[in-house]
Amino acid sequence: MALSASMATDALQEFVGAVEQAHLDAPWTGQVMTHEPKSRVQPFRWRWSEIEPLLMRAGELVTPDRGVERRILRLANPGVPGKTSTHTLSTAVQLLLPGECAPAHRHSPAAIRFIMQGHGAYTTVEGEKCPMEPGDLVLTPSWTWHDHGSEGDGPVMWMDGLDIPLIRALDTMFYEPFPDDRQPVSKGLGDSRQRYGAGGLKPAWTRPRPDLPPLVHYKWEDTDAALKRLAAVDASPFDDVAMEYINPATGGSALRTIACWIQLIRPGVHTQAHRQTSSAVYHVFAGQGFSVIAGQRFDWAKGDFFVVPLWAWHEHAQVGSQEAILFSIHDTPVFEALGLYREEAYQENGGHQSVGEVVNG
Repeated sequence: MALSASMATDALQEFVGAVEQAHLDAPWTGQVMTHEPKSRVQPFRWRWSEIEPLLMRAGELVTPDRGVERRILRLANPGVPGKTSTHTLSTAVQLLLPGECAPAHRHSPAAIRFIMQGHGAYTTVEGEKCPMEPGDLVLTPSWTWHDHGSEGDGPVMWMDGLDIPLIRALDTMFYEPFPDDRQPVSKGLGDSRQRYGAGGLKPAWTRPRPDLPPLVHYKWEDTDAALKRLAAVDASPFDDVAMEYINPATGGSALRTIACWIQLIRPGVHTQAHRQTSSAVYHVFAGQGFSVIAGQRFDWAKGDFFVVPLWAWHEHAQVGSQEAILFSIHDTPVFEALGLYREEAYQENGGHQSVGEVVNG
């Protein structure tokens, strides 16, 4: 005799309960597959006008030493647990005051430092001292010793970007403090840049190490000159004048888990929308404009940060007379390595999304 609908439902619920008690799972009770990615990461913008006073207040209350290590404020996306910026990327703003030292350590997460403002600070990476100026990019690859110090007379602030959420998801977090606050400087000033900073050339006797990029310091004057050269000959309809920092030994991304971009949005340019199976965190280094992300318009100005989630349509536009410069980090290398990277252009309305909401708060 067939069971009634109510009896069948009761029997199924009892069965599912027994399955769960046995620490098993019946996947037909919930949706496993989706037609396309459904990211928890939310499009979001952080205003520099809100970050800076809080960061300076942190400078009055907290000192970077053993126990604190780094005076940072993390950019916590409201859609992501763990107070990270995306599901794979963690971003923060760090402050170093005159005479301070953020002590040496190393960890399995790879990291980047993009200098926002201030002079006189440095990062030492595996014995190479890298004096940091606005627009410079400094890499601290996975498991490399690094410390920060300030020899200037004013505050220095920079963007930190790390792959902490990815490392946590893989359960491969390692950390080790250096015996002293500062590691010894064992290489000449600008050593990696002198060896690998020419672009297209490297010492003939060297062989690439996939675990350690040979160039750890990208100077702004080199980056700016490269942007201007590219702007004179070509641009992307989706990103305008965009360049990726590369590992000169391999031609691949600067780090194995993080791609770094610098992007020039010229006056009057409004790019077309596209989307990728990668997430990104942007910092506005110069200028002002707006981005439309998943139908929401986010206005931005110098110092602001914003997030583009995985598989979210996005486009950028410059506003005003000054060109806009965006620095960004992406988790693209991870998805490329796994064969999961996709990119798609927006086909409707001349490549531009309809704006459903303007986010000004």
